[in-house]
Amino acid sequence: MKEIKFSLVFRDMWQSAGKYQPRVDQLLKIAPVIIRMGCFDRVETNGGGFEQVNLLFGENPNKAVRAWTRPFHEAGIQTHMLDRALNGLRMSPCPKDLRQLFYKVKHAQGTDITRIFCGLNDERNVIPSIHYAKDAGMIAQAALCITSSPIHTIEYYVALADKFVKAGADEICLKDMAGIGRPDSLGKICAGIKALHPEVTVQYHGHAGPGFCMASILEVCKNGCDYVDVGMSPLSWGTGHADVIAVQEMLKDAGFKVKEINMEAYMEARTLIQEMCDDFLGYYIPQLNHLNNSLLVKPGLPGGMMGSLMTDLEDNLASLNKWKAKNGQPELTTDQLLVKLFDEVAYVWPKVGYPTLVTPFSQYVKNLALTNVMQMEKGRGRWTMIADNIWDMILGKAGKLPGNVDPELIAIAAEQGREFMTTDPQQNYPDDLDVYREKMRANGWPLGEDEEELFEYSMHPAQYEAFKSGKAKADFLADLEKRKAASEPETTVAELPHTITVSLNGQNYKLNVAYGDELPAPTTAPVATSANDIETLDGEDVTAPLEGKFYRVKDAQEVAKYVGDHVAKGDILGYIEAMKTYNAIRADFDGTITAILFNSGDPVEEDDVIIKISRDRA
Repeated sequence: MKEIKFSLVFRDMWQSAGKYQPRVDQLLKIAPVIIRMGCFDRVETNGGGFEQVNLLFGENPNKAVRAWTRPFHEAGIQTHMLDRALNGLRMSPCPKDLRQLFYKVKHAQGTDITRIFCGLNDERNVIPSIHYAKDAGMIAQAALCITSSPIHTIEYYVALADKFVKAGADEICLKDMAGIGRPDSLGKICAGIKALHPEVTVQYHGHAGPGFCMASILEVCKNGCDYVDVGMSPLSWGTGHADVIAVQEMLKDAGFKVKEINMEAYMEARTLIQEMCDDFLGYYIPQLNHLNNSLLVKPGLPGGMMGSLMTDLEDNLASLNKWKAKNGQPELTTDQLLVKLFDEVAYVWPKVGYPTLVTPFSQYVKNLALTNVMQMEKGRGRWTMIADNIWDMILGKAGKLPGNVDPELIAIAAEQGREFMTTDPQQNYPDDLDVYREKMRANGWPLGEDEEELFEYSMHPAQYEAFKSGKAKADFLADLEKRKAASEPETTVAELPHTITVSLNGQNYKLNVAYGDELPAPTTAPVATSANDIETLDGEDVTAPLEGKFYRVKDAQEVAKYVGDHVAKGDILGYIEAMKTYNAIRADFDGTITAILFNSGDPVEEDDVIIKISRDRA
C-alpha cells in the first residue's frame, strides 16, 4: 500500500485568496495548531510573494521567516518555499551574486526545501538555482510549470524533468499553478518521470479554481506521486487548493495509505484563519476568489495570481469607468471587464510565444492583455503601451520563449529599435551586492544576521526603503482604514475620514484619503500642494499613463532625476508601478525638469500631473 504524504501550502492559501499574508504574531499562534493536526509532513512557509508582502505592510520578513519555520523544525515537519529561479523572490531578474546569497540566507533562516521554477521552463534559469540551493544545504525541488498548449506535451515535460534530475535536482514538482493540467496527461507525465527516475520524489501542486484538481490528484497518485499539496477551510477551493479532508478521504477510498487528521485541531485552525480574515486580511480577499470558476480554463491564469488580480481589477475598473463617465460612455461591470480580460489573455498568450502563465510571466501576459483592453475601450489600438519588463520577456532577455513571437510584435520591436536575444539570460544582469553594501553603510543600516538584511534590500530595493522609512506601514494603515470605513453599511462618503494621522516609531504621518472619483491631495508633494499651484508652475505637463505608484528609480543601477536636470527625448523620468510591473515614463521632448510633484512610492491616478518640463527653445 503506497503512502501519500500531505503538504499544507499555507503561504499559497493566502496568496491565492487575497493580497496579504498574516502577521508574524498570527503565524506563531496557528503553527502549533497545524502541527497538532498530525496529517502534514511538510508546510509551505514562505517564498514567492510572502516576503514582499511583509515589506508592504511594514513587517520585517526575515524575522517572520525565522520565527515561523522554527516550530515546524522542532516538530520534525519539513518547511518549503517557492522561488522564481532567475528572478529569486521578485518580478525582475536577479544578478548571480544575489541568487547565491538568497539560498544561503533562506537555509540559515530555517527553510528546508526550495521549489525552483521558471515561467519559461528554461533550464538555463533553473539549473544554476539547483546548484546554488544544494551548495547552501537546501533540498532542491525543480518544478515543471504545467499548462495546456500545442507545445507543452507529455513528452516535453518528461524530457524537462529528466534534464533537471540529471543536473542534480533532488525532487520534481508538477506545478499546476492554474489547475488547468488535464488529469490524464498529468498522470502520464508523472508515470514518465517515475519510469526514468523511480527514486526521485514527485510532489503535485494544483489549484482548485477550474475544477480539475480532485481528478488530477487521483491520477498523479495512481502514477507514482509521493506528496500532494493541499489547503484547508476557509481558504480551500475557489482560487485556492483542494481541502485536505476531501483529498484524504478520496485517497483512502482508492487504497492509499494516508495520515489521519486531528479534527479538533482542524476546527481550531479553521477558526484562527477566520479570525485573521476578520482582523484585517479579509478586507483584501475579493468574494469571487471563494468560488470555483471554469472560465479560468480558457485564460489559464494561476490561482496564486487571482488574489491580487481581483484587487487590481477593482482599481482599473474604477479608473476606466471614470474615463467613460467623462466621455459620455456607459460604464462596465466587474463581470464585463473580467470576461474581456480573459478573452484578451487567450488572444495575447500565443502571440507572445506561449510562456507558462506563472509569476512573473502570468502577470506580464495579464498586464499586457488588461492594458490592451483598457486602451481599446478608450478607442486606442492594441500594443500601444507595453512595459519594459514585458518587452524583456518578448525579446528573450529573461529566457527562451517556448513558442514563436507573432510577426506583428516583431515589427513593433523593430520600429522601436529593440533587439531579440539568445544569450544566457544571467549575462544581462551584472552582480551588484557591493553597490547595496555601500548604500547600507551610507545609511547606517546593519547587514543583518547571515547578511539577511543585505539580501532583502538587494532583492526588493524600493519596498525595503519604504519599510525602513516607515512609509510602507503608514500607507498600509491608511489603506486599511479606508477599506474599513468604506465597509460600514450606513456610512456616506461625506462622513468618511479624509485625513488621518498614523504614528509609527515615534513619527507621525499625516495622510490624505479619497473615495470614489475624488482625488487625494498630495501628502508630501515637494513643490505643489494643489491643482492651482500646479497650473502656475513653468513647464509642460508629464502625466501618469495609468494608475499605480510613482517611483523615481527601480533599482540601484539608476540615478534619479531632479528638478533642474536637463533631459533628452526618450530619457526615463521615472516609473509607474502597477500590477507588479514597472512602466517607464519617458520624456517626449528635450527640456529641463521644473517640478516633480510626487515622492517615490506615492499613489497616482491616470492623467495625474507628476512632472513638469520646460521645453528647450529651438
